[in-house]
Formats: sequence, structure tokens, C-alpha cells
Amino acid sequence: MTLLLSIPAVLLAASYPFTKRFLALPQAYLGIAFGFGIPMAFAATLGHVPPVAWVLLLANVFWAIAYDTEYAMVDRDDDIHLGIHSAALLFGKYEVIAVMSCYVITLLLLALAGLMAGLGTIYFAGLIVASGIALYHYQLIKDRSRDKCFAAFLHNSWFGAAVFAGVVANHL
Repeated sequence: MTLLLSIPAVLLAASYPFTKRFLALPQAYLGIAFGFGIPMAFAATLGHVPPVAWVLLLANVFWAIAYDTEYAMVDRDDDIHLGIHSAALLFGKYEVIAVMSCYVITLLLLALAGLMAGLGTIYFAGLIVASGIALYHYQLIKDRSRDKCFAAFLHNSWFGAAVFAGVVANHL
């Protein structure tokens, strides 16, 4: 099953660089391409893809839209000049609201995945820390400063680390 899933995974990864030319929201495609390893990992370990894997993939899509829109806010002028699409251009003056909404949806989907997987309080504590990090990102991007938007984009490793730490600590 993992080998079968690798076919669309390769096609998604290979085609992603071209999506900015024809998709209004290439960040969603990025989330699918980057996250397709999630169902593949479940298939490799369980022999099937349970519903929680698809919830995690969807959470990854919304997270990618959030963090890559922060990056697109930095590149807005270049994207306009080059005639390519991005979430920052699509959302326009609502980009900050869209980014924060995507963080909220990501966290809700991660909470749902935690419930589906039977994870405990420590996992949800990690999600609370990640929520605080998302709020910090709001402080960075609310004025749309290129340097601060780029800092928020780079800071996403801490968002992911908080979620990861919650998963690891839950299993200790």
C-alpha cells in the first residue's frame, strides 16, 4: 500500500513548483505534497490508512497555508511582478485573518486527531503551547512588516516542536 501511495506522492512533489502559475492557493497544494508522507507512514506501519491519518493530513494542509502565507506576505511584491499566485494575494487585506484562521483550524484538527488516537493531557498541553506560539505569530504579522512576517515563517519550527513534544511526552 505504501508503494501505491508513493505514486501520487511523487507526482505531488514533482508538480508543486509549477502550481504558483495556475493555482490561486498553491499553499494548500504544498500542504498536501509535504504531508502525503503521513498516510504513507500509517500504511507502512499498519498496513492501512486509518481516518486519523487523513485528519492529520488535513491539519498539515491548514498549517502549510498558515506558515507559507506568512512567507508569501514577504514575497507579495515579487509575486505580483512575476505574475504568480499566492495566498497573500488571494486573501489580500484579509491575509492576517486567514493565517490565524488556518492556525485555529490546524489546532482543532490536531485536537481531533489526539482524541481519535487516545492521547492524553500532556499532548493537549503541547497544543496549548502551540496555540501560544500561533498568537505570537499574530503579534509578528499583524502589521505586515516583511521582516516580521519572515520571522514568523521561520518560527514555525517551534510550533511544530511544541506539537511533537506533546506527542513524545504523552508516550513517555
